Amino acid sequence: MNPQTVVTIGQGALTMMLTIAAPMLLAALVVGLLVSIMQAATQINEMTLSFIPKLVAVFAVLIASGPWMLQIFVDYIQRLFTSIPQIIG
Repeated sequence: MNPQTVVTIGQGALTMMLTIAAPMLLAALVVGLLVSIMQAATQINEMTLSFIPKLVAVFAVLIASGPWMLQIFVDYIQRLFTSIPQIIG
């Protein structure tokens, strides 16, 4: 196993992680922005007000795209496990 192989595996893991996390992070970002605009318009500066909508949005995205995320994760793990003989040898 050479350093290039380790870097390639790490890069694949980071890409997979960002692909899986992106929908939830984008949902939290959009909901947070909308709640912030509402708070600025109404001048309600309560920090806990934005927590519940973000939590609900992230859970909704997780439920909606959970099977897709799981499939990406399983595909990556299968590719990683099947490439063990080539990595070692």
